[in-house]
Amino acid sequence: MGRGKFKGKPTGHRQFSTPEQMLAGTSTRPRTFKREEAEYEEEKQEEESEEESEDDPDQKRKGTQGIIQIENPNLVKAKNLKAKDVDMGKTTELSRREREEIEKQRAHERYMKLQEQGKTDQARKDLERLSLIRQQREEAARKREEEKAAKEQKKAETRK
Repeated sequence: MGRGKFKGKPTGHRQFSTPEQMLAGTSTRPRTFKREEAEYEEEKQEEESEEESEDDPDQKRKGTQGIIQIENPNLVKAKNLKAKDVDMGKTTELSRREREEIEKQRAHERYMKLQEQGKTDQARKDLERLSLIRQQREEAARKREEEKAAKEQKKAETRK
């Protein structure tokens, strides 16, 4: 049978077994596959038996697991707390940044209270400026009223 335009892989072309061949046991798949499959099954069984016997402290461990017992500082362990184990009376310590932020907010609040009471330098200056502006506005309003009254009086005189 011709291969066509493109050549297959250098390992040769693949052969697939039909379901009848698989049932009859006359499959043409390589014999090494059966060995690999058997090894895989053995490894799987060994893993299951190791999981069952992990509680044994005398068990041989692979590689350097039995020799070196180091607590990894980078390993983050999950800290799962149940609701009944939580201590409500315990207070957590704040970080430096959090403490500074809270302190900054409190200082700002104190300053704003003093500002409202007019005890800070800035508040005094603002109040002085405000009183000066009020005085200027009152004078301007008085002048306008006087001018208006003068115009009305002039109109009244011209009518007579």
